[in-house]
Amino acid sequence: MNEDITNISWRAPSNIALIKYWGKRAHQLPDNGSLSISLEKTSTTTTLSFKRKLRLEKNISFEYYFHGNRHLRFEKKTERVLNDLIPKMPFLTDYELVFQSENNFPHSAGIASSASSMSALALCLVSMEEIVNRKKLSKDPFFQRASFIARIGSGSASRSVYGGIVSWGNIPFIDPSSDDYATPYLIPKDSRFHQLMDIILIVSSKEKTVSSTSGHALMNDHPYREGRISQANSNMSKMTNAIRNDNYQLIGTIAENEALSLHALLMTSSPEGLLLKPNTLHIIEAIKSFREITGLDLFFTIDAGPNVHLIYFEDQRDSVLPFVQDTLTQFCEDGQWIDDKIGNGPELLTHEIEF
Repeated sequence: MNEDITNISWRAPSNIALIKYWGKRAHQLPDNGSLSISLEKTSTTTTLSFKRKLRLEKNISFEYYFHGNRHLRFEKKTERVLNDLIPKMPFLTDYELVFQSENNFPHSAGIASSASSMSALALCLVSMEEIVNRKKLSKDPFFQRASFIARIGSGSASRSVYGGIVSWGNIPFIDPSSDDYATPYLIPKDSRFHQLMDIILIVSSKEKTVSSTSGHALMNDHPYREGRISQANSNMSKMTNAIRNDNYQLIGTIAENEALSLHALLMTSSPEGLLLKPNTLHIIEAIKSFREITGLDLFFTIDAGPNVHLIYFEDQRDSVLPFVQDTLTQFCEDGQWIDDKIGNGPELLTHEIEF
C-alpha cells in the first residue's frame, strides 16, 4: 500500500452477560446496569486503513469489508455509527477509511457479534485519533474512550473493550460505574472466577429473526418494562454479593433467571420475538439434569438468540467435556460447539506508531 496509508488492527472479544441489559433510552444509554464475562477465543479482528483526502469534504468517506467482501448492510450500519461520531471525532471527515473485518464465529446469531465487531472498530478509531492528534493516551483513558465510542455502535460493545468481568451502567453500589462507558469489575487474584470456562452450543448459526436493535426497541412500550428494570437492579445486587461471597450456586441461579427473563420479555413483546428453538430447550433440560446428578457448579445462560452458553469451572472440565460430547452435541447444528473461557480483553495486532 502507499506510504500515506496507515493501518491499525485490533482483535476484540465477544462477551456473555450474566446480568442482561435489555431496553435503552436516548444516545444508547441502558435502562439497567449489566455484568458480563469477556471471552478469550470468540472474537472479531478489524483492520482500519486510512489516508487523508485530497479534497476536504464534510461527509464520511469509507468502505466496509467482511471476510474480504464488501458488505453493504454492515456498511450501512457503520455509516450511521460514524455519522453519530462526527461531533466527537470531527477528524473522521478528513480521511478516506477502509474497514476490513473478520469473525471466528457466526455473526448475527445471538453470540454478541455486534459487541466484538463494534468494540474492535472503536479501538481502531481511538488509535487513529491518537495518530491524527499526535497525542498518546495512557492505558485507562484510552480504554475508557474506546468503551464510550463502542457504546455508540452497540451497548454491549462497551463491555468488550475490557477483559475479565465487566460492568456497564450507573450502578449505585459499583464505584466507578457509568451509563456512558463500561468498567472492569475487579475480582481477587485467588477468585475461582479466573477459572471460568464457556462452551457455546450452536443450536443455529443462521441470522436471527429479530436483531438486538429491534429487540431493544420492543421494550419501549412493553407492559413489563418497569418490572424488568426493578428485577435487573435486584439481580445485579444479588449477583455482586454472590461473587464477593463465592456463592456459585446463587450466581448460576441468577444468571439462568436473567437469561429466561430476557426471552420471556421477547416472547411477550408486540410483535413477539421468539428466538428460542426446540433444541435450545432440550439443552437447558439436559444441563439441569446433569447438574442435579453431579452437583457441579455449572449453569447456562443465553443471549438474544437460540444458542446456549454452558458456564463451568476449569476444575470440572474432565466431567463436563464428555457430557457435552455425548449428550449435548446431538442438539447442536452439525454438532457444532465453541470451546472458550474468560479472557484478558482486546489485543492490538499492529505495532504502535510513535510520534
